[in-house]
Order: sequence, then structure tokens, then C-alpha cells
Amino acid sequence: MRRTGQTLIFDADDTLWENNVFFERVIDDFLDWAAHPTLDRVQIRQILNDIERANAVTHGYGSRVFLRNLHETFERLQERPASLAERERIDALAGRLIRGEVDLIPGVADTLADLASRHELFLLTKGDPEEQQRKIDASGLATWFRKTHIVREKDAEVYRRLAADSGFSVDRTWMIGNSPKSDIRPARQAGMGAVFIPHEHTWVLEHAELDPLDDGVLTLGRFTELVDHF
Repeated sequence: MRRTGQTLIFDADDTLWENNVFFERVIDDFLDWAAHPTLDRVQIRQILNDIERANAVTHGYGSRVFLRNLHETFERLQERPASLAERERIDALAGRLIRGEVDLIPGVADTLADLASRHELFLLTKGDPEEQQRKIDASGLATWFRKTHIVREKDAEVYRRLAADSGFSVDRTWMIGNSPKSDIRPARQAGMGAVFIPHEHTWVLEHAELDPLDDGVLTLGRFTELVDHF
């Protein structure tokens, strides 16, 4: 049975359009290039993960921070500063990320158009404001949202503040996203429902355990299935 008159908040990266798969491809190329005499790919990736985790706290998210992470990983592996040629090679690996190209997930545009006829839609994404706005503009999806919000981090207080500022009731509000850490758990902590749409390429730092007994979380296999419930 469809729910009516709801407020639906949507994540962006890996919910509306592909994102982390492009980062993963760059990482694969980086691991191929930055081969180490004693460390294997798994160990190098763990170093990168640790650097990403630390830099996310101080520098946030986005392709430019990602490039910083790659440079720092390379220099830690080599135990020396990178040469100009090496820095240019790392920059070249991530060219598509910097350009901010957008590939919509199949069915997203039509699904949003359908949902917007019955519900009020918002967009909530985290990351570098300029980069995220560029992707929103390139997606052509902004027309379906009452408002778009770009924040540094998504936690329960961000969701509560969004509800208070926008004047909607949390008990008729749902967060839709692929990240247990940033989309599902904080929305539930704020009293909202949540729709979890897993993505095979969700960033490892966005993984988190969900309560399988929480009936406030709806898990769907595809974005297009939203129209069966809302």
C-alpha cells in the first residue's frame, strides 16, 4: 500500500547517480601504478583507507580531498615527497572525478517525477559545496526538489535541523539513501523513517551495521521500487 503526503529526503551520490564506482576505478589504477616491493594491494588499500578516514574529519569529502589522499598514500609508501612527474601522474588518474561528470542510476529521473506528484521532495548531500552543486546542476534533477541542501556531514542533528527549518513532521518523513552510516542510522535517530537502497560500490567508510528488527527501515533492491511504497 502506498503512503501518501510524505516528505521524502534523498541522498545524491550512489543513490541518484553513480559515484563511488569511479573512485574505485581510480584506486585500482593507482594500486597498479604504485606497486610496492613488500606491501600487497590489500595492505596499500588499508593505508589509503586510514588516510581517507583521518582526512575526512579535517578536510571533508570530494574529489580534491580524494586526490590529497592519493598523494599522501604515495608519499607514505615511498617515504619521500613525490616528484613533479609523479604528482602529475596521480592528478591525471582522477581527471574524470575533477570534471564532475554524472551518470544517473537507471529510472531515477522518471521515479522522481512520479513521486513529486504526490510528495514533497528534498535533496540532502554531503561533500564539497562547489563540487556537489556542479553534479546537481549536471544531473538535471533539481527541478523535482523543493530545496537542495549540501552539508559537511550528515548526522542526527542535521536531520533534526532540516525538519525544523523546513517545517515538516519527522513522523511523516523518510530518508532515502545507500549509506547506513550517513543516511539510514542518523535519520532513524532523528525519528524519521528510512529507505535503504544498497549499492554494491558504497564507500567502505559509509558502511555500518543496521538493526534487522527495526521496522522503521524499508530495504529496497532498486530505486524504481519507491513508487510501489510512496
